[in-house]
Amino acid sequence: MEISASMVKELRERTGAGFMDCKRALGETNGDLEKAIEYLREKGLASAAKKAGRVAADGLVDAYVNPDRTNGALVEVNCETDFVAKTDDFHNFVRELAEHITVQNPQSVSADEEGAKPPYLLDQPFKDQLTVGEYVTHLVAKTGEKITVRRFAHYQTDEKGLVQDYIHMNGKIGVLIELALDRPDLKTNDEILTLAKDLAMQVAAAKPEYVRRAEVPASVIEAEKKIYIAQAMNEGKPQAIAEKITQGRINKLFKEICLEEQIFIKDNEQTIAGLVAETGKKLGAAIKIVRFARFEKGEGIEKRKDDFAAEVMSQING
Repeated sequence: MEISASMVKELRERTGAGFMDCKRALGETNGDLEKAIEYLREKGLASAAKKAGRVAADGLVDAYVNPDRTNGALVEVNCETDFVAKTDDFHNFVRELAEHITVQNPQSVSADEEGAKPPYLLDQPFKDQLTVGEYVTHLVAKTGEKITVRRFAHYQTDEKGLVQDYIHMNGKIGVLIELALDRPDLKTNDEILTLAKDLAMQVAAAKPEYVRRAEVPASVIEAEKKIYIAQAMNEGKPQAIAEKITQGRINKLFKEICLEEQIFIKDNEQTIAGLVAETGKKLGAAIKIVRFARFEKGEGIEKRKDDFAAEVMSQING
């Protein structure tokens, strides 16, 4: 029987076992989900089963950049409480995982995520003769909490490029940014290093979504235009005036979501594009922001809210 990615995903969600273990279990049981669960329990691989339904919205964001600054990774790993997030075991795992990504170059976290491409991070050999996924299961058993490798960004450039990381608030926010330079010697220049760190801090603080306006999808711009025109028309503005107002609001949007058009957090008289150009002119160099990633711990994860009053009442009524 062919074992589909959706079958493996469901088994992983129900047991917390690693991807390859789940695939093997389904193969051994001819795709029978319940028998596969029993198989994993018998093998001692479903120790995380009771944790699989919990919400893991705490955790850490961390990064690693190699010594010559041409290769770096940013990763978010989630757990349930900051108690576990603060442990040495968890800290070490996240840091080692960032370095692992830098060296081993996985393309996706696992096979069951949308648009996944191999090699998959969770299937790669990691440490103690375990895969990354198996090591996560080991940590789950040790900590008693659900632990999830959520996402990563990996940037690798040539000798003229520079990768810079920045971690804010002890792992609450992490940034990875890549710059293109026209000379390899610039990577050790103090002003370039200061610029790279300032840009990473800007991304952390100001939350841009794109580097420049040319990268903003046309569909995003059109959707915003429709909203702005409707707002202006509802305010009683004529069509021609509504369109002028809309263009002004679109330009304001670009200044919020595009890194190059944002006001520099350290100098409200200067844009980021101006800062980069000024530094390049001073050094006689061409500097370009290539891309960036910004992860905020638990961002977008729905945290569970326990209604203790309701829980007590249900127990009394029960």
